[in-house]
Amino acid sequence: MFISAWTASPQPPSEGFTPNWSREGFWRQSLRQVVRVGAGGGRVRIRLSHAYGTSPLRIAGATVARAGTGAAVEPGSLRRLTFGGAAGATIPARGQTVSDPAELALQPLESVTVTVHLDAVTGPATFHAQAFTASYRGAGDRLDDIGGEGFGETTESWYFLSGVEVDADREDGVVLFGDSLTDGFGSTPGADRRWSDALAERTGRCVLNAGIGGNLLLNDSAWYGEKGVRRFGRDVLAHAGVEQVVVLLGLNDIGFSETCEQPTYKPAPVLGAGELIAGHRALIRQAHARGLRVTGATLLPFGGSDHWGERAARVSREVDEWTRGSGEWDAVVDLNRIMADPRDPDRLRTEYDFGDHLHPNDRGYEVMAEAVAACR
Repeated sequence: MFISAWTASPQPPSEGFTPNWSREGFWRQSLRQVVRVGAGGGRVRIRLSHAYGTSPLRIAGATVARAGTGAAVEPGSLRRLTFGGAAGATIPARGQTVSDPAELALQPLESVTVTVHLDAVTGPATFHAQAFTASYRGAGDRLDDIGGEGFGETTESWYFLSGVEVDADREDGVVLFGDSLTDGFGSTPGADRRWSDALAERTGRCVLNAGIGGNLLLNDSAWYGEKGVRRFGRDVLAHAGVEQVVVLLGLNDIGFSETCEQPTYKPAPVLGAGELIAGHRALIRQAHARGLRVTGATLLPFGGSDHWGERAARVSREVDEWTRGSGEWDAVVDLNRIMADPRDPDRLRTEYDFGDHLHPNDRGYEVMAEAVAACR
Protein backbone atom coordinates (compact mmCIF):
# COMPACT_ATOMS: atom_id res chain seq x y z
CA MET A 1 0.00 0.00 0.00
CA PHE A 2 1.38 3.39 -0.99
CA ILE A 3 0.50 6.41 1.12
CA SER A 4 1.23 10.10 0.71
CA ALA A 5 4.34 11.01 2.71
CA TRP A 6 4.74 14.58 1.43
CA THR A 7 2.71 16.97 -0.67
CA ALA A 8 2.66 20.53 -1.98
CA SER A 9 -0.57 21.99 -3.36
CA PRO A 10 -0.21 22.93 -7.06
CA GLN A 11 -0.68 26.56 -8.14
CA PRO A 12 -0.91 28.28 -11.54
CA PRO A 13 2.28 29.90 -12.83
CA SER A 14 2.52 33.41 -11.41
CA GLU A 15 4.87 36.07 -10.11
CA GLY A 16 4.27 35.01 -6.52
CA PHE A 17 5.68 36.62 -3.39
CA THR A 18 9.33 36.18 -4.40
CA PRO A 19 11.14 35.65 -7.73
CA ASN A 20 10.56 32.21 -9.20
CA TRP A 21 10.88 30.26 -12.45
CA SER A 22 7.22 29.33 -12.99
CA ARG A 23 6.43 31.71 -15.85
CA GLU A 24 9.66 31.18 -17.79
CA GLY A 25 9.56 27.40 -17.32
CA PHE A 26 12.47 25.11 -18.19
CA TRP A 27 14.42 23.94 -21.24
CA ARG A 28 17.44 21.63 -21.40
CA GLN A 29 17.77 21.87 -17.64
CA SER A 30 17.62 19.70 -14.58
CA LEU A 31 15.60 20.63 -11.53
CA ARG A 32 16.57 19.31 -8.07
CA GLN A 33 14.13 19.64 -5.18
CA VAL A 34 14.46 18.63 -1.53
CA VAL A 35 11.48 17.64 0.64
CA ARG A 36 11.01 16.01 4.05
CA VAL A 37 8.76 12.95 4.18
CA GLY A 38 6.35 12.33 7.03
CA ALA A 39 6.37 8.53 6.80
CA GLY A 40 8.98 5.90 6.05
CA GLY A 41 8.96 2.83 3.86
CA GLY A 42 11.07 0.52 1.75
CA ARG A 43 9.96 1.87 -1.62
CA VAL A 44 9.23 5.35 -2.90
CA ARG A 45 7.52 6.94 -5.90
CA ILE A 46 6.83 10.52 -6.95
CA ARG A 47 3.81 12.36 -8.27
CA LEU A 48 4.25 15.12 -10.86
CA SER A 49 1.48 17.64 -11.55
CA HIS A 50 0.91 19.50 -14.83
CA ALA A 51 -2.46 20.78 -13.56
CA TYR A 52 -2.09 24.24 -15.09
CA GLY A 53 -0.16 23.31 -18.23
CA THR A 54 -1.63 24.09 -21.65
CA SER A 55 0.52 21.70 -23.72
CA PRO A 56 2.14 18.29 -23.08
CA LEU A 57 5.06 18.22 -20.65
CA ARG A 58 8.06 16.04 -21.49
CA ILE A 59 9.91 14.43 -18.57
CA ALA A 60 13.21 13.12 -19.97
CA GLY A 61 14.18 11.37 -16.75
CA ALA A 62 14.05 11.49 -12.98
CA THR A 63 15.98 10.26 -9.95
CA VAL A 64 15.35 10.08 -6.23
CA ALA A 65 17.90 9.92 -3.40
CA ARG A 66 18.43 10.67 0.24
CA ALA A 67 19.34 14.31 0.60
CA GLY A 68 22.82 15.51 1.40
CA THR A 69 23.87 19.10 2.06
CA GLY A 70 22.47 21.73 -0.29
CA ALA A 71 22.06 20.23 -3.77
CA ALA A 72 24.18 17.16 -2.94
CA VAL A 73 22.75 13.70 -2.37
CA GLU A 74 23.88 10.87 -0.13
CA PRO A 75 26.37 8.71 -2.07
CA GLY A 76 24.99 5.27 -2.88
CA SER A 77 21.36 6.29 -2.44
CA LEU A 78 20.62 7.60 -5.95
CA ARG A 79 17.88 5.66 -7.76
CA ARG A 80 16.67 6.07 -11.33
CA LEU A 81 12.89 6.40 -11.60
CA THR A 82 10.80 4.94 -14.40
CA PHE A 83 7.30 5.66 -15.65
CA GLY A 84 5.39 2.60 -16.80
CA GLY A 85 8.76 0.96 -17.30
CA ALA A 86 10.10 3.80 -19.48
CA ALA A 87 12.89 6.20 -18.55
CA GLY A 88 10.69 9.24 -19.15
CA ALA A 89 7.10 10.30 -19.61
CA THR A 90 4.90 12.81 -21.37
CA ILE A 91 2.21 14.36 -19.19
CA PRO A 92 -0.84 15.75 -21.02
CA ALA A 93 -1.98 19.31 -20.43
CA ARG A 94 -3.76 19.56 -17.06
CA GLY A 95 -2.72 16.01 -16.23
CA GLN A 96 -0.41 14.27 -13.79
CA THR A 97 1.77 11.19 -13.63
CA VAL A 98 3.07 8.84 -10.96
CA SER A 99 6.42 7.11 -11.26
CA ASP A 100 7.00 3.43 -10.76
CA PRO A 101 8.21 2.50 -7.26
CA ALA A 102 11.94 2.56 -6.59
CA GLU A 103 13.69 0.55 -3.87
CA LEU A 104 14.88 3.13 -1.34
CA ALA A 105 14.47 2.73 2.41
CA LEU A 106 13.37 5.97 4.06
CA GLN A 107 12.76 6.92 7.67
CA PRO A 108 10.01 9.30 8.88
CA LEU A 109 11.14 12.94 8.77
CA GLU A 110 14.05 12.10 6.45
CA SER A 111 14.83 14.52 3.62
CA VAL A 112 14.57 13.25 0.05
CA THR A 113 15.97 14.76 -3.14
CA VAL A 114 14.00 14.49 -6.38
CA THR A 115 15.72 15.46 -9.63
CA VAL A 116 13.91 15.87 -12.95
CA HIS A 117 15.54 16.39 -16.35
CA LEU A 118 13.49 18.61 -18.69
CA ASP A 119 14.99 18.40 -22.18
CA ALA A 120 12.13 20.05 -24.08
CA VAL A 121 10.53 23.47 -23.59
CA THR A 122 8.06 23.11 -20.73
CA GLY A 123 6.19 26.39 -21.06
CA PRO A 124 4.97 28.00 -17.82
CA ALA A 125 5.29 25.55 -14.95
CA THR A 126 2.72 24.35 -12.44
CA PHE A 127 4.38 25.09 -9.11
CA HIS A 128 4.03 25.76 -5.39
CA ALA A 129 5.14 29.31 -4.71
CA GLN A 130 6.32 29.22 -1.10
CA ALA A 131 8.53 26.27 -0.27
CA PHE A 132 10.60 27.99 2.45
CA THR A 133 13.47 25.78 1.38
CA ALA A 134 15.87 25.85 -1.57
CA SER A 135 15.33 24.16 -4.93
CA TYR A 136 18.09 24.02 -7.52
CA ARG A 137 18.47 24.34 -11.30
CA GLY A 138 21.36 23.36 -13.57
CA ALA A 139 22.01 23.15 -17.30
CA GLY A 140 21.69 19.84 -19.12
CA ASP A 141 21.18 16.36 -17.72
CA ARG A 142 22.22 16.46 -14.05
CA LEU A 143 20.26 13.38 -12.91
CA ASP A 144 23.35 11.55 -11.66
CA ASP A 145 25.08 14.57 -10.09
CA ILE A 146 26.01 13.40 -6.58
CA GLY A 147 27.84 16.44 -5.27
CA GLY A 148 25.40 19.01 -6.63
CA GLU A 149 28.10 21.20 -8.17
CA GLY A 150 26.19 21.48 -11.45
CA PHE A 151 23.21 23.20 -9.84
CA GLY A 152 24.16 26.86 -9.83
CA GLU A 153 20.75 28.55 -9.46
CA THR A 154 18.34 28.47 -6.51
CA THR A 155 14.76 29.39 -5.78
CA GLU A 156 12.36 28.92 -2.85
CA SER A 157 9.53 27.31 -4.82
CA TRP A 158 8.68 23.74 -5.87
CA TYR A 159 7.91 22.92 -9.53
CA PHE A 160 5.78 20.06 -10.91
CA LEU A 161 6.48 17.92 -7.83
CA SER A 162 3.21 17.50 -5.92
CA GLY A 163 3.72 14.30 -3.98
CA VAL A 164 6.13 11.73 -2.60
CA GLU A 165 4.59 8.39 -1.69
CA VAL A 166 6.01 5.44 0.27
CA ASP A 167 4.86 1.90 0.83
CA ALA A 168 3.61 1.84 4.41
CA ASP A 169 0.82 0.05 6.20
CA ARG A 170 -0.60 2.99 8.14
CA GLU A 171 -3.65 5.22 7.79
CA ASP A 172 -3.21 7.73 10.61
CA GLY A 173 -2.19 10.68 8.44
CA VAL A 174 -3.47 14.20 8.93
CA VAL A 175 -3.73 17.00 6.37
CA LEU A 176 -3.42 20.64 7.43
CA PHE A 177 -5.55 22.67 5.00
CA GLY A 178 -5.16 26.42 4.87
CA ASP A 179 -3.37 29.52 3.66
CA SER A 180 0.03 31.11 4.45
CA LEU A 181 -0.37 30.27 8.15
CA THR A 182 -0.28 26.60 7.15
CA ASP A 183 2.18 27.03 4.28
CA GLY A 184 4.69 28.31 6.83
CA PHE A 185 5.12 32.03 6.20
CA GLY A 186 7.11 33.51 9.08
CA SER A 187 8.96 30.29 9.87
CA THR A 188 12.73 30.07 9.39
CA PRO A 189 13.49 29.10 5.76
CA GLY A 190 15.37 25.85 5.34
CA ALA A 191 14.77 24.76 8.93
CA ASP A 192 11.47 22.82 8.67
CA ARG A 193 9.77 24.94 11.34
CA ARG A 194 6.24 25.10 9.90
CA TRP A 195 3.47 23.97 12.22
CA SER A 196 3.04 20.85 10.06
CA ASP A 197 6.68 19.96 10.84
CA ALA A 198 6.17 20.61 14.55
CA LEU A 199 3.00 18.48 14.63
CA ALA A 200 4.74 15.55 12.91
CA GLU A 201 7.63 15.73 15.38
CA ARG A 202 5.30 15.76 18.38
CA THR A 203 2.87 13.04 17.33
CA GLY A 204 4.81 10.66 15.10
CA ARG A 205 1.98 10.91 12.59
CA CYS A 206 2.41 11.60 8.89
CA VAL A 207 1.41 15.26 8.52
CA LEU A 208 0.72 16.64 5.04
CA ASN A 209 0.85 20.38 4.43
CA ALA A 210 -1.89 21.55 2.04
CA GLY A 211 -1.43 25.27 2.65
CA ILE A 212 -1.14 27.90 -0.06
CA GLY A 213 -0.01 31.40 0.85
CA GLY A 214 -2.80 33.91 0.21
CA ASN A 215 -5.37 31.20 -0.47
CA LEU A 216 -9.06 31.98 -0.06
CA LEU A 217 -11.91 29.71 0.94
CA LEU A 218 -14.46 31.12 -1.52
CA ASN A 219 -12.60 32.81 -4.41
CA ASP A 220 -9.89 31.90 -6.91
CA SER A 221 -6.79 34.05 -7.27
CA ALA A 222 -4.13 34.33 -9.98
CA TRP A 223 -1.39 34.31 -7.34
CA TYR A 224 -2.96 32.34 -4.54
CA GLY A 225 -4.47 29.31 -6.23
CA GLU A 226 -7.91 27.85 -6.61
CA LYS A 227 -10.45 28.51 -3.88
CA GLY A 228 -10.47 26.14 -0.95
CA VAL A 229 -13.89 24.65 -1.57
CA ARG A 230 -12.73 23.60 -5.06
CA ARG A 231 -9.19 22.37 -4.37
CA PHE A 232 -10.16 20.38 -1.26
CA GLY A 233 -10.81 17.21 -3.26
CA ARG A 234 -7.42 17.27 -4.97
CA ASP A 235 -5.34 18.56 -2.06
CA VAL A 236 -6.94 16.61 0.79
CA LEU A 237 -9.28 13.82 -0.27
CA ALA A 238 -7.03 12.36 -2.97
CA HIS A 239 -4.29 11.40 -0.51
CA ALA A 240 -4.03 7.79 0.64
CA GLY A 241 -3.30 7.02 4.28
CA VAL A 242 -5.16 10.03 5.71
CA GLU A 243 -7.77 9.86 8.48
CA GLN A 244 -8.06 13.51 9.63
CA VAL A 245 -8.01 17.02 8.21
CA VAL A 246 -7.52 20.26 10.17
CA VAL A 247 -9.03 23.35 8.51
CA LEU A 248 -7.59 26.83 9.15
CA LEU A 249 -8.85 28.98 6.29
CA GLY A 250 -10.88 32.16 5.76
CA LEU A 251 -8.76 34.99 7.13
CA ASN A 252 -7.83 36.21 3.64
CA ASP A 253 -11.48 36.16 2.57
CA ILE A 254 -12.17 38.49 5.49
CA GLY A 255 -9.08 40.66 5.42
CA PHE A 256 -8.12 41.23 1.78
CA SER A 257 -10.78 43.91 1.37
CA GLU A 258 -9.22 45.87 4.25
CA THR A 259 -5.82 46.44 2.66
CA CYS A 260 -4.50 48.34 -0.34
CA GLU A 261 -1.03 46.81 -0.22
CA GLN A 262 -1.37 44.15 -2.95
CA PRO A 263 -2.96 44.43 -6.41
CA THR A 264 -3.52 40.71 -6.91
CA TYR A 265 -6.89 40.42 -5.23
CA LYS A 266 -8.56 43.67 -6.29
CA PRO A 267 -11.40 44.27 -6.18
CA ALA A 268 -11.60 42.01 -3.15
CA PRO A 269 -15.09 40.66 -2.43
CA VAL A 270 -16.65 41.84 0.82
CA LEU A 271 -17.99 38.72 2.50
CA GLY A 272 -20.14 38.10 5.53
CA ALA A 273 -19.87 35.40 8.17
CA GLY A 274 -22.76 33.44 6.67
CA GLU A 275 -20.93 32.96 3.38
CA LEU A 276 -17.78 31.75 5.11
CA ILE A 277 -19.74 29.41 7.35
CA ALA A 278 -21.42 27.93 4.26
CA GLY A 279 -17.97 27.38 2.75
CA HIS A 280 -16.75 25.59 5.85
CA ARG A 281 -19.86 23.44 5.86
CA ALA A 282 -19.05 22.41 2.29
CA LEU A 283 -15.61 21.24 3.43
CA ILE A 284 -17.12 19.31 6.35
CA ARG A 285 -19.53 17.54 3.99
CA GLN A 286 -16.74 16.60 1.60
CA ALA A 287 -14.56 15.26 4.40
CA HIS A 288 -17.34 13.24 6.01
CA ALA A 289 -18.35 11.76 2.64
CA ARG A 290 -14.85 10.27 2.47
CA GLY A 291 -14.91 9.08 6.08
CA LEU A 292 -12.41 11.65 7.38
CA ARG A 293 -12.51 13.30 10.78
CA VAL A 294 -12.49 17.06 10.37
CA THR A 295 -11.17 19.51 12.96
CA GLY A 296 -12.05 23.18 12.74
CA ALA A 297 -9.57 25.80 13.91
CA THR A 298 -10.60 29.28 14.98
CA LEU A 299 -8.87 32.13 13.15
CA LEU A 300 -5.73 33.57 14.68
CA PRO A 301 -5.85 37.10 16.15
CA PHE A 302 -4.78 39.68 13.54
CA GLY A 303 -5.20 43.08 15.18
CA GLY A 304 -2.67 45.60 13.93
CA SER A 305 -2.08 43.74 10.65
CA ASP A 306 -2.96 44.95 7.16
CA HIS A 307 -5.99 42.60 7.28
CA TRP A 308 -7.48 44.35 10.31
CA GLY A 309 -10.51 46.63 10.26
CA GLU A 310 -13.85 47.06 12.02
CA ARG A 311 -15.77 44.91 9.55
CA ALA A 312 -13.04 42.21 9.41
CA ALA A 313 -12.95 42.07 13.21
CA ARG A 314 -16.72 41.60 13.43
CA VAL A 315 -16.87 38.90 10.74
CA SER A 316 -13.93 36.96 12.18
CA ARG A 317 -15.55 36.93 15.63
CA GLU A 318 -18.83 35.67 14.17
CA VAL A 319 -17.06 32.88 12.28
CA ASP A 320 -15.08 31.88 15.38
CA GLU A 321 -18.23 31.80 17.50
CA TRP A 322 -19.82 29.43 15.01
CA THR A 323 -16.69 27.25 14.91
CA ARG A 324 -16.64 26.96 18.70
CA GLY A 325 -20.34 26.39 19.25
CA SER A 326 -21.96 24.83 16.18
CA GLY A 327 -21.13 21.21 16.94
CA GLU A 328 -20.66 20.60 13.21
CA TRP A 329 -16.93 19.84 13.43
CA ASP A 330 -15.72 16.55 14.85
CA ALA A 331 -13.34 18.56 17.03
CA VAL A 332 -12.38 22.20 17.50
CA VAL A 333 -8.99 23.69 18.34
CA ASP A 334 -9.30 27.26 19.58
CA LEU A 335 -6.13 28.77 18.14
CA ASN A 336 -7.56 32.27 18.52
CA ARG A 337 -7.58 32.05 22.31
CA ILE A 338 -4.32 30.11 22.55
CA MET A 339 -2.39 32.58 20.40
CA ALA A 340 -3.99 35.83 21.69
CA ASP A 341 -2.23 38.41 23.81
CA PRO A 342 -4.02 38.32 27.22
CA ARG A 343 -3.74 42.11 27.44
CA ASP A 344 -5.22 42.64 23.96
CA PRO A 345 -7.05 39.52 22.68
CA ASP A 346 -7.36 40.97 19.18
CA ARG A 347 -3.59 40.70 18.74
CA LEU A 348 -1.07 37.88 18.60
CA ARG A 349 1.14 37.43 21.63
CA THR A 350 4.36 39.34 21.02
CA GLU A 351 6.48 36.26 21.60
CA TYR A 352 4.55 34.38 18.87
CA ASP A 353 4.45 37.22 16.32
CA PHE A 354 6.67 37.03 13.21
CA GLY A 355 6.45 40.81 13.07
CA ASP A 356 3.53 41.58 10.76
CA HIS A 357 0.88 40.92 13.46
CA LEU A 358 -0.61 38.27 11.16
CA HIS A 359 1.82 35.34 10.94
CA PRO A 360 3.42 33.38 13.79
CA ASN A 361 7.14 32.86 14.19
CA ASP A 362 8.78 29.48 14.86
CA ARG A 363 7.66 29.46 18.49
CA GLY A 364 4.12 30.41 17.53
CA TYR A 365 3.91 27.52 15.08
CA GLU A 366 5.14 25.16 17.80
CA VAL A 367 2.32 26.33 20.08
CA MET A 368 -0.25 25.74 17.31
CA ALA A 369 1.06 22.20 16.82
CA GLU A 370 0.94 21.53 20.54
CA ALA A 371 -2.70 22.60 20.62
CA VAL A 372 -3.69 20.31 17.77
CA ALA A 373 -1.75 17.41 19.26
CA ALA A 374 -3.60 17.85 22.56
CA CYS A 375 -6.95 18.18 20.80
CA ARG A 376 -6.90 14.80 19.06
